[in-house]
Amino acid sequence: MTGAEALYAVGFALIFIGVLVIIVAIIAASVLGAKKGKSKVKAGGAVIIGPVPIIFGTDKKSLKTVLLLSMALTVLLIVAMVVYYFLFR
Repeated sequence: MTGAEALYAVGFALIFIGVLVIIVAIIAASVLGAKKGKSKVKAGGAVIIGPVPIIFGTDKKSLKTVLLLSMALTVLLIVAMVVYYFLFR
């Protein structure tokens, strides 16, 4: 397996695992909400395109959490890009 094929396989596996995590989270939230008698589910998410995060959520607390996590991920991405540039130029 060449380097490109390995990266393709890893990317596909990560996408598959991400979809599975989303499905399990939805099922767990609906089952736990039905057992506790509560139907209110709080959620948030982010789509990061390059260094720009697009954030969405259902309440302020989840928005703040997702904002902080996406900002941290964006900073890590920029640091990784700078380190990669200086190591392999």
